[in-house]
Amino acid sequence: MIISPDNIVLWQWGQFSLNATIVFTWLVMALLTLTSWLVTRNLKSTTEISQWQNLLEVLVTGIHDQIRQLSHQEPGRFLPFVGSLFLYIAMANLLNVIPGYMAPTGSLSTTTALAICVFVAVPLFGITREGPLNYLKHYIRPTWLMLPFNLIGEVSRTLALAVRLYGNIMSGTVIVAILLSLTPYFFPVVMQLLGLLTGMIQAYIFAVLAMVYIASATTAHEASQDIKKETESKPDN
Repeated sequence: MIISPDNIVLWQWGQFSLNATIVFTWLVMALLTLTSWLVTRNLKSTTEISQWQNLLEVLVTGIHDQIRQLSHQEPGRFLPFVGSLFLYIAMANLLNVIPGYMAPTGSLSTTTALAICVFVAVPLFGITREGPLNYLKHYIRPTWLMLPFNLIGEVSRTLALAVRLYGNIMSGTVIVAILLSLTPYFFPVVMQLLGLLTGMIQAYIFAVLAMVYIASATTAHEASQDIKKETESKPDN
């Protein structure tokens, strides 16, 4: 039973191998790029817009509002990154309805790469908002003794992101394969539909967790500044 697209090697030359994970990853990116170009090439600001533009506006507005609710900040600078994560994972999982296709999110290498993107983005957003020194001070609060624990926390939540997404997608593939061998008609169809729902939920959860981590890195300094101002504004006894 093949449960990961990493195990499907389509072409190999020496030490270089082209597996299904790479092919399907590029397929998803190509479809997203083509769809984006087709939808946005004739954007209109009038009330008469195409159904595709209407769908795009609903999607972007929904992600925009979710980011605002989670971060309590202006969503503009977070929207491209978080939105791209959600759309890629959602598209990768939705294409599972195509026979022969295997979601690249069922590969631990893909989910690890996505988690590493979040791991890098969190300090970058924090540093651009607070500056390098102010952001790095978070790792030694309230004392220097917290430094190793904070670093371990950063790494562990990255691993959790990767394993959570991989585990949910991979387990769905295994269940469908088992049911297909037992009852080759009804149950696999039901599980496939359930798998699509699970895939969308996992895309949402991954994007939400990424935004939560980014928000925690960009609002901590703001909270500390408010506390400092309140302290300074109190009259001395």
